[in-house]
Amino acid sequence: MDEQQVLLGISRSDMLARIERCGRDPAMLDLGSNMLLHFAYEYLPDPPVSPTAPLSLADASWVPDGVDRISRLPDVVLRDIISRLPAKDAARTTALASRWRPLWRSAPLALVDSHLLPDGGASGPLIIGAPSPRAVTAAVSSALAAHPGPFRCVHLTCSTMDEHRGEMARWIDTLVAKGVKDLVFVNRPWPMDLRLPATLFSCASLTRLYLGVWTLPGTAAVPRGASFPNLRELGLCMTVMEDRALAFMLERSPVLEFLLIMWSQTGARLRLVSHSLRCLQLGYTHLEDIEVVDAPRLERLFLRNVSLPGTGKFTINSPSRIKIGGAPNLRVLGYIQPGQTELGISNTVIMAGSKEKIVPSVQILAIDVQFGIRNAVKKAPGFLRCFPNLETLHVYSPPIPEKSTGKVNLKFWQEDGPMKCVVQSMKKVFFYEFQGSRSEVAFLKFMAERGRVLELMVVVVAKACFSSVDDDVNVKLKPLTGAKWSSKACKLHIFKSRRTDVAGPLCRHNIACDFGWADPFDLRYYYKAERISVS
Repeated sequence: MDEQQVLLGISRSDMLARIERCGRDPAMLDLGSNMLLHFAYEYLPDPPVSPTAPLSLADASWVPDGVDRISRLPDVVLRDIISRLPAKDAARTTALASRWRPLWRSAPLALVDSHLLPDGGASGPLIIGAPSPRAVTAAVSSALAAHPGPFRCVHLTCSTMDEHRGEMARWIDTLVAKGVKDLVFVNRPWPMDLRLPATLFSCASLTRLYLGVWTLPGTAAVPRGASFPNLRELGLCMTVMEDRALAFMLERSPVLEFLLIMWSQTGARLRLVSHSLRCLQLGYTHLEDIEVVDAPRLERLFLRNVSLPGTGKFTINSPSRIKIGGAPNLRVLGYIQPGQTELGISNTVIMAGSKEKIVPSVQILAIDVQFGIRNAVKKAPGFLRCFPNLETLHVYSPPIPEKSTGKVNLKFWQEDGPMKCVVQSMKKVFFYEFQGSRSEVAFLKFMAERGRVLELMVVVVAKACFSSVDDDVNVKLKPLTGAKWSSKACKLHIFKSRRTDVAGPLCRHNIACDFGWADPFDLRYYYKAERISVS
């Protein structure tokens, strides 16, 4: 049994008994569960309302004549104001004046259960093992029953659903009947494999849905004809699902544009068929393989900390098999580790008398290269040839092991043969966590000397390079700065990394699906870094 699956189907008491038999501290169970839940909360969208939002009129004096001009606004404007308030504040508007009393019931409600906690959720997610906030659960039930709908958004993340199965089922029935648009529904473990009520699949009003710590129902249990005709964004965090259940959700979501799967605990196979999906994010997920079969609108594919089949361990590697078929508009791809990932490509062209597999649409690529392992570096040239029109390359260099398995020099890159993207299309190269190894320098020097249209090279130097007085960054970078650059107009920028605990490439999942960021891997301006002058 894989390590990702050991929590499934086991009660909290049984797990505690196992830990005690092994002579370990029972507190470790809650610590581990809290860590998992913390990651799930991190990937949830923020509520559109906040109990701590500043009021623009908080310091304003009342109008001298005492006239209530706000109440004179049209009903449609007042309802819009109410819909932008937390549920408690929205309900309190009924006490303002008789003009407001009927408006609360006709305004789309925003209900966030953490706002009903004594501190308004300011202290963050509740600790596992703490008593389930029954007062909050009761308040949610009352609000859902009292308001006729529709619901602008409902975020339910505080309750241990196993202790409130009756309320949970009624909540789902009510939300389906009254029409919720934005739903975040998280079960606080334990158990880890509580089955999601199948009636949720009948909620046609949903435009955004995030589910956390659930087992998705089998397709046989889903109501006939159920679908999500308006769903545009779907997030599955710490979910257990079968291949067919995932495919079923995609089939029944004809306008889905953004799909996020984080901390999936079963080895599902993702076979992507969607004519609407634009962005797919996968992270901390145990997937057997990924096959992009027919996704004509897919533009971005992100992979981070995806588990390899059979290892039972999360790594910064991608799945061992990624097959890219019908994705003619795929522009952004990463992070992928050449050599660890088998890249299947359906597009075959004849180049220099031989057949080569290519993805001509990809313009931005992020890769993870183990420069301390010779066999890993040797896979990189062939991998880059798959992307002949690449314009921007992001390279993450993980810590080099003490026992390096060989290095490659500039001659290796020069003799491996031409790479079309390096010579003809590559304009930007970003290199993260540079450690000064000969293999790293050889790669960067090759890019500098062969990149005819290169405009910018950014090197982020790892903090470890500054830990010793003997480490001179200028000396390590001298072969690069002294190289014969093919593009005389190219600018070289060197920064000192601010990261101390480097556990993988730096990513921001909220930026990944933001198409306002042309390059979601380029985080130079997302945080400030110290510029280094080289001579």
